[in-house]
Amino acid sequence: MLGIGLALLTTVGVIAQDEPTTLTVLTHDSFNISEDVLAAFQEETGIEVEILRGGDAGQIVNQSILTAGNPLADVLYGVDNTFLSRALDAEIFLPYESSALETVDPRFLTEDVDSVTPVDYGDVCINYDVAYFEENELDLPSSLADLADPQYNGLLVVENPATSSPGLAFLAATVAEFGEEGDYTYLDYWTELVENGVLITDGWSDAYYANFTAASEDGTYPMVVSYASSPPVTYDEEIGAATTESIVADGMCFRQIEYVGILDGTDNLEAAQQFVDFMLSEAFQADLPLQMYVFPVVEDVELPELFADYAQIPENPVVVDPADIEENREAWIQAWTETVLR
Repeated sequence: MLGIGLALLTTVGVIAQDEPTTLTVLTHDSFNISEDVLAAFQEETGIEVEILRGGDAGQIVNQSILTAGNPLADVLYGVDNTFLSRALDAEIFLPYESSALETVDPRFLTEDVDSVTPVDYGDVCINYDVAYFEENELDLPSSLADLADPQYNGLLVVENPATSSPGLAFLAATVAEFGEEGDYTYLDYWTELVENGVLITDGWSDAYYANFTAASEDGTYPMVVSYASSPPVTYDEEIGAATTESIVADGMCFRQIEYVGILDGTDNLEAAQQFVDFMLSEAFQADLPLQMYVFPVVEDVELPELFADYAQIPENPVVVDPADIEENREAWIQAWTETVLR
């Protein structure tokens, strides 16, 4: 605890106050942090932190837009580069540039850092149940096109891009791969996926924990759109390995970055700023890999051995210009909805 406290003191200031400030953080359902790390922050600053989980990233962004100016929380964490433009267009964030940004890998610093702060990153990829593929002697798909092959009929669960950030990331990857014009477009591809028995869920948690065979006893789908950093969560001590792996072939993964921002209308601006600083502290960044199974954005943070062994980083992830996402996101989602859900 002393070591954690000292690490926090180097990056997080202390609010001088008579009564504790309660800071509410709106985040996605996958948010997690070690109790001792959060307790050290609260002890050093006098800030009581309340975590409000509101669904997937798309859902918490939508909630924040609907309550703009009178927010449900002081801070929003979990908006990513697929939904970021929607949040920025709605002007839901107050400007703040953390002094800790100097520790962040320059790859994640963009012109938007005056409104939001990068916290972590990962790659949206297909995760698969290793045992299922071995027992059924199935070859792994090596491209997005392969997923529409009849041998994978009824094996894939994906998330709705209108309500899920990994769902939108996967949709963007299909747009990048198949395009919007020509004899065969991303919509033709999605039509084939539907004909091949793909399951659509509202969010990642339902896709992964309710329908994925490697994560749920009731699951019936051995492939799921998740993250290349998810396999460590399935490590099995009895077999000495993770029960899942990611398919990281070129064109099959989408680079995703998560951000934190201070919501306009907060009554706890100083506390919110300190929480943003805390999220870039060594204590928080080092806690990310085995709590939320994502990579830290701060340089030189040592990764836990389990995470380093089983989390994967694709050599050539799909990267779509945020301006293209901003310009086309709603049209992509509308066309996808009309093709897949109607």
